[in-house]
Amino acid sequence: MERIKTLFNYGIDLATNPKHTTWLSYLLLVLDGLLTSLVVNKTRSLLKTMEFTDTEIDWVAYMQQIALYRSGERDYANIKGQTGTGSLDQKITAGLIIIGPLVYPAGHVMLYDALYRLTDEGSNIFRAQCIFMIVYLAALSVVMACYRKANAPPYLLALLILSKRVHSIFVLRLFNDCFAVLGLFSAIYFYQAGMFAFGSLAFSFAVSVKMSILLAAPGVGIALLQALPPKRVINSVMLMAQVQILLAVPFITVNARSYIGRAFQLTRQFVFKWTVNWRFIGEDTFLSPGFAILLLLTNVTLLTVFVFTRWTRPSSLSPSGLARTMFKPLPPRMQQQMLINVTPDFILTSTVTSLIIGLLSARTLHYQFYAYIAWSTPFLLWKTNMPSYIIILIWVVQEWAWNVYPSTDVSSMVVMGCLAIQVIGVWWGTRNDFADETILMKGSEDEHQHVD
Repeated sequence: MERIKTLFNYGIDLATNPKHTTWLSYLLLVLDGLLTSLVVNKTRSLLKTMEFTDTEIDWVAYMQQIALYRSGERDYANIKGQTGTGSLDQKITAGLIIIGPLVYPAGHVMLYDALYRLTDEGSNIFRAQCIFMIVYLAALSVVMACYRKANAPPYLLALLILSKRVHSIFVLRLFNDCFAVLGLFSAIYFYQAGMFAFGSLAFSFAVSVKMSILLAAPGVGIALLQALPPKRVINSVMLMAQVQILLAVPFITVNARSYIGRAFQLTRQFVFKWTVNWRFIGEDTFLSPGFAILLLLTNVTLLTVFVFTRWTRPSSLSPSGLARTMFKPLPPRMQQQMLINVTPDFILTSTVTSLIIGLLSARTLHYQFYAYIAWSTPFLLWKTNMPSYIIILIWVVQEWAWNVYPSTDVSSMVVMGCLAIQVIGVWWGTRNDFADETILMKGSEDEHQHVD
């Protein structure tokens, strides 16, 4: 009995004590690497017998668009490709729309141009999947490193490798979201490590692959405002802008309006058929302008609530007081204390919370968006202070919902419910964060006595 009790206590310690996260993360990476390689090899055998075509969801379109780019086309309005699964002949027979415009920023083009060359013009699917397996393992290792820096318990790491849908997104579907996720969590890691220039480069790279990463920008911005003096905040923003401009030069010099309108399109019309999150509201509501406005107001409201009640706590300043520091910098001692208060935990929490708020209020979510959600959910649920068995239960339910294809009323309600639980839960669970930290500003006296 004593031995069983000892083993039980060791198991609890193994699952909850952050001191075990380093070696466990390496072990889980190796195990997941072996599992993923088996999946890729199994897919290779199916590709040889033409029993597997789901990889062509967007890959064919990407490669056709890159072929046009390599032929010299630089006007985004003229770069298009076929979309969806199945061959071109199958689509024509079925009467499907087969032409899709290029709607991603320049970083996507540069990445898939490299993949085009590495995969024999996109024809070597197995090689592409091997490359994406490396990207998957690299992204997973960075996510685990972010969790370690935030002192998350080890059992959360196991949830990171168990998603069937995430494996599918990375190594079977070959979506560009894989690179965007790698860039986002690399940025978070660099920010956690105090390497702010590298973090800004990584974040801008992620945005250059897919505009959806901008959903995390409010959380990133609020962290930078409190971690850095004004000049360095401005430098970080300028650095991000320079990355975008340098990558976009080949396109904006030909047709800037076409590039900006396509790569950062804010008025895109979405198709109800493919929605994962809003199936239960019906197509008429989904397509209505009023619903779009409601979602925008929801996003703004939730971000405002977090800014005013949670995200400025490291500085102990009001949002307006924090904004004034851009014009009247704090004394060095206070700036240093504020940097100390912007912990790795706070950086990860604010960034992924901002991202999940954006996804909760998004017009539509497709299956590839789960790449962002799946690796944010375990940490955010932990920040709610729920019991571990509740965290695991919610994770299981969410994973089920994202594996229902096509989505149903029930699965879409579960998707939205899980996202709502994370946003509300993390707001409530972090209510006492920074309660014991040094208060930088004591009333209006200190707020108005900034020095240049």
